[in-house]
Amino acid sequence: MTAYNAFYAQSGGVTPVINASAAGVIQTAVNHPDKINKVYAGQDGIIGALTENLIDTSLETAHDIEALKYTPSGAFGSCRYKLKSIEEHRAQYERLIEVFKTHNIRYFFYNGGGDSQDTSHKVSQISQTMGYPITCVGVPKTIDNDLPFTDCSPGFGSVAKYVAVSILEASMDVESMSSSSTKVFVMEVMGRHAGWIAAASGLASDERGLGPDIILFPEINFDQQAFLDKVNETVENKGFCSIVVSEGVKYADGKFLADSGVKDAFGHAQLGGVAPVVTNLIKENLQFKCHWAVCDYLQRAARHIGSKTDMEQAYALGKAAVEFAVAGENAIMPTIVRTQDSPYLWEIGKANLADVANVEEKMPADYISDDGFFITDKCRTYLSPLIQGEDYPPYQNGIPQYVRLQKNKIAKKLPPFTID
Repeated sequence: MTAYNAFYAQSGGVTPVINASAAGVIQTAVNHPDKINKVYAGQDGIIGALTENLIDTSLETAHDIEALKYTPSGAFGSCRYKLKSIEEHRAQYERLIEVFKTHNIRYFFYNGGGDSQDTSHKVSQISQTMGYPITCVGVPKTIDNDLPFTDCSPGFGSVAKYVAVSILEASMDVESMSSSSTKVFVMEVMGRHAGWIAAASGLASDERGLGPDIILFPEINFDQQAFLDKVNETVENKGFCSIVVSEGVKYADGKFLADSGVKDAFGHAQLGGVAPVVTNLIKENLQFKCHWAVCDYLQRAARHIGSKTDMEQAYALGKAAVEFAVAGENAIMPTIVRTQDSPYLWEIGKANLADVANVEEKMPADYISDDGFFITDKCRTYLSPLIQGEDYPPYQNGIPQYVRLQKNKIAKKLPPFTID
């Protein structure tokens, strides 16, 4: 039986554990030499395929591939680049086929979120429309936790843990200063249309009265007066108020509080920072001294406080992607299936790429409190297992020892291709 090469790439915003999925793909492929010869990683996602910038992962040391399990960021480079439809830009697909044929690539593993699974789905259709057989399996990833058909999305659990810990510690800080200084602290987290990350901050709240007092979700239209009343009431009762706000919070008319008027590479509104907007509302209307912070890249790069559950699931999904592919499965994405809440038990499932692409899984209404400012016990039951376990990286001189790959590229054989 002929062994073919595989293409693996990372796409979209990176996570604390996307490299664990990469390790799962690469290490599992080695165990199937009868089906897969080499795994070539695309430099900077699908762009690496189009430009023929292919990294030979077999030239990395076994130690470094293993170290990917605890290394943040995208080890091979990621991108925000969305393939157009075949009808719109046939040249892109002809180029992909040319690169894949030239380098004997018949397996395609794309590690990303909803837009990336759309790319995976489009590539899976190439064999039908352009006569070149490609086995395509998407590898799920997104800190936003908004992929459908999977209990959770790899990357989310670690970000959830970071956010919950951060708001707990910040709340303790504010409490200690509130009698003579800061009364309100606002922390902004990612989440354009789905409030999963903001919701995770609620895990820090317990009988001690710490953690967030107010959570603002994209799923709940922002009511300025109701919000200000809640802030005022909280400060009067507790002496201080901690707030977590999702970047995608919007008014009833659909306008984002922080809409900058700019579009990103995927055509989404570029959000300009909602924390200072919310803080200014509080200052102007309630005259409380406030501080704000934007977690931004910190939340998705914080591997030092990663969830062990998250890392194990990310690796398992990379491993499953290869196992599905060599078994003949095509145009699917492996998923996490929850079989029990406590203790948390899960197994691997699968979903069709056609059903996953461009679908956002928002928070259910019964996960948000009646007043719209907090999570319910049902939400806590869902979220809590995902942040469990510690999986610290090795440290040297007090600093995590993350790996930097050699990223040796194979020789190009084709003419240059312009990315538009």
